[in-house]
Amino acid sequence: MTLISWRLGRSLVWDTTCVDTLAASQIQATSSMVGAAATIAEQAKRRKYENLDSSFIFVPFGVDTLGPWGPQARALCKELSKRLSSLQDPIAGSYLGSISQSNFS
Repeated sequence: MTLISWRLGRSLVWDTTCVDTLAASQIQATSSMVGAAATIAEQAKRRKYENLDSSFIFVPFGVDTLGPWGPQARALCKELSKRLSSLQDPIAGSYLGSISQSNFS
């Protein structure tokens, strides 16, 4: 959870999960779509926290064991990188962006 306001006066709360891409329960989805396990995991986290107090912004952060990130994880990292880049420090956002360039595209 962020200690300062993330957006609209609300703190950011995230829950990260790493899903086994090759698990029997995931193989049908992951065999037809790259990142499917992370996307499904993010959807499950969203349902789990659907009753979270509206004073928070919730972001599910899903990652597959073979590398792909879920759409919410990618979006959060893009926003973090953008915010860091706006800090007038020329290298502020570069470290985050170098973690996995393919995950931000």
